[in-house]
Amino acid sequence: MSAGLPRARIVRVANFVTGRSGGLRTALRHLGEGYLAAGHEPVLVIPGARYGDTRRPWGREITLPGPEVPGTGGYRVLTDRRRLARVLADLAPDRLEVSDRSTLRWTGRWARELGVPSVMVSHESLTGLLSQWRLPAALARRVADRLNRETLHRYDRIVCTTRWAAEEFARLDAPPVDLVPLGVDLTTFHPRRADPVLRERYADHTEVLLVHCARLSVEKRPELAVAALARLRRAGVPAVLVMVGDGPLRPALARRAAGLPVHFTGFLPDRAALAALLAIADVVLAPGPVETFGLAGLEALACGTPVVANAASALPEVIGPGGVAAYGTPSAIAAAVVRLLERPEAARRAAARGRAEEFGWPAAVAGFLRAHGIEPGHRPSDLPAAT
Repeated sequence: MSAGLPRARIVRVANFVTGRSGGLRTALRHLGEGYLAAGHEPVLVIPGARYGDTRRPWGREITLPGPEVPGTGGYRVLTDRRRLARVLADLAPDRLEVSDRSTLRWTGRWARELGVPSVMVSHESLTGLLSQWRLPAALARRVADRLNRETLHRYDRIVCTTRWAAEEFARLDAPPVDLVPLGVDLTTFHPRRADPVLRERYADHTEVLLVHCARLSVEKRPELAVAALARLRRAGVPAVLVMVGDGPLRPALARRAAGLPVHFTGFLPDRAALAALLAIADVVLAPGPVETFGLAGLEALACGTPVVANAASALPEVIGPGGVAAYGTPSAIAAAVVRLLERPEAARRAAARGRAEEFGWPAAVAGFLRAHGIEPGHRPSDLPAAT
């Protein structure tokens, strides 16, 4: 980019983003808003059912047709390389930011050939994802290492949002990746959202209200939340469970939950309504073993609600003293809930909110801009030329 241009056009390309997707869309939205506020031009390219080109509060959003991935409940991917390459060429990005390592890894080579600085954002552990697909651990590690070496060679910078995600790059004896934690909306998600009337809809004052907030899909392991509830009930803990979200496993989960106090809300598009539900919960469950940064868990902490997270995921690193890590079994999750409930309520809620306050979107935006070679405090006209 020429130093005289007024701003950097940061083109971001991502898969597995829909109108109902949670953490990734939330992150893309807040980062886009931050780029705009810093004086730059974010453009987001994502898959959808049909072509679209819309102006959003977080910048321009282009949707390209992409097929649904079977069994994911509507997630799509960009597979038409030629069309995406034409769109990227027409956009003429000053910086390229990619959030996917499946069908989009070729974009790093495209950017390098045209002299466009590129960043790959690794939200997940590829080793963990491959293991979820039933690959033996040793094979999953070898495949992940090969793909990650290719990623390192294709992109100028790698950004990881957790040390958990960065570990598989560190073991390759590669240059250090940029570690940039994501943020949380501390205003929308706040303890003051708690509404006693809403709580009475699900639980009375003698009951323990648990909430699971995630897509009802295989990788999230929502059945562990239902099974943990059953364990708690058998142990005499008067717990009830609210399942927030939708997905391909909902019918099976409803059958599994028969006879248990489980409420399915479906997808909640209203962020304030979601915050109110998180704020009235006693504990939020995040049993997914390959959960990445876990924005839903962080949003629960911001509402003053502690979280029980799967110890195999990235969430223990994120929730810190605001919750408890447990092995991914119903009995371990149930025991972790009991341990949290043994803490005085005021103390556990204060610890949750305090932990969330360590994560802000301004710091995340600044970290991503630095990964792009843009100092956040500089005026856009001061940007160095692309190399």
